[in-house]
Amino acid sequence: MIYREMIQVVSKGEHPTFHDLTDKVSEICARSGIQEGICTIVTTHTTCSVITGEYAHDFTENGTGFLQQDLCNIMEQIIPTCRAAGQYLHPGPNHIESGLNDTQPGSWSMLNTDAHLRSALIGRDVTLIVRNGQPDLGDYACVYFIDWDQVRARPRRVTVQVMGE
Repeated sequence: MIYREMIQVVSKGEHPTFHDLTDKVSEICARSGIQEGICTIVTTHTTCSVITGEYAHDFTENGTGFLQQDLCNIMEQIIPTCRAAGQYLHPGPNHIESGLNDTQPGSWSMLNTDAHLRSALIGRDVTLIVRNGQPDLGDYACVYFIDWDQVRARPRRVTVQVMGE
């Protein structure tokens, strides 16, 4: 049996946005009726990631958990936030032209190379074991959707697919 649902979130822009999807993923697993199997959580957005991580009990002034902020700080050292045209090769002139003829509000909105690289490094999906109708996350793990793109707020989609019996 295969069951699929979509989760909608809205990212803030200005800094990487983390969304705790744990409760929604658990609810979807329960609604699926599948007792034993796997659950895959995936995003098609190429500037976003899906991860599992420990719940943070402490938060920064912008609402980011301390552990998530630590991840952002490490990513900033590895892949610095794109702050100016020419900092990275991407986006090149052909990509900018293509984007401006599509849905982008302006060439500034394509200064998100860091988000593409972070997503490629971290990944865009997580697969969990479903046991007794619930995702097996252990004692402290949560499912997080991360929007690495900091150029603007926008809606995002996450697909949850449960497979099994």
